[in-house]
Amino acid sequence: MAKRKIGVIVDSLKLGVLDGIKKAKEIGADGCQFYVTNGELYPDNFAKEKRKELKKFITDLGLEITALCADFDWIKGFTDAEFNKINIPRIKKCIDLACDLETNVVTMHIGKFPQDESHQVYQETFRTTVELGRYAEERSVILATETGPEDPAELKIFLNRVSSKGIGVNYDPANLVMCGPFDHIGGVEILKDYICHTHAKDGVCLGNGKYIELPLGEGGVVFEYYLKALDEIGYDGYLTIERESGNDRVEDVKKAVEFLKTF
Repeated sequence: MAKRKIGVIVDSLKLGVLDGIKKAKEIGADGCQFYVTNGELYPDNFAKEKRKELKKFITDLGLEITALCADFDWIKGFTDAEFNKINIPRIKKCIDLACDLETNVVTMHIGKFPQDESHQVYQETFRTTVELGRYAEERSVILATETGPEDPAELKIFLNRVSSKGIGVNYDPANLVMCGPFDHIGGVEILKDYICHTHAKDGVCLGNGKYIELPLGEGGVVFEYYLKALDEIGYDGYLTIERESGNDRVEDVKKAVEFLKTF
């Protein structure tokens, strides 16, 4: 089996952009992902020349950009018509930024929508996904919705209807465990035609809509079987580590890199 490609969400390290990139390299990652929803990497604040400099900095370290994250509101996603008026232009700017940084994946959440195709929220979500999928596809970028709020089978039905090469899936097994729990292993086979990026995260569902995120290997994600499922569909992309809580993020991410390298 080929060496697994391991990424780190730089924001998880809480060290800032450049120091976070250097730390990702130091602890053995192959690539890095960034939130571009605010701060210096938000497209309006990120000049063309600075984009070139960041890309060179990353390349010179021997790293790749695994993806960008354009999750402006993971709950609303694309479901809210008023929010979409400001969100659609922002997402498009993030897609353009991905082109400049030479990465072809932008992650986000479509949001939780009803299954009734006649429902106003479903129609708004569908319309927005089609529009942004078209914009991404024209630029050879995949806008990858993160798993979690919905059952993988329901998400697949929606994606099949959207039918866009510009829309894919950022598979996060921990979200499926925490938010359902849904079948995080069987979901790989269900969504295999759409998975273009993954997050390596762990956690447990506490019931009644509550959950807790935990270091890799300490939650409900059965990594042995989950990674086997990815192998079986031929996935050879990144496992990008995400740590959203904890008192020592750097140590947790370092241990996560080591943990993934045991498989």
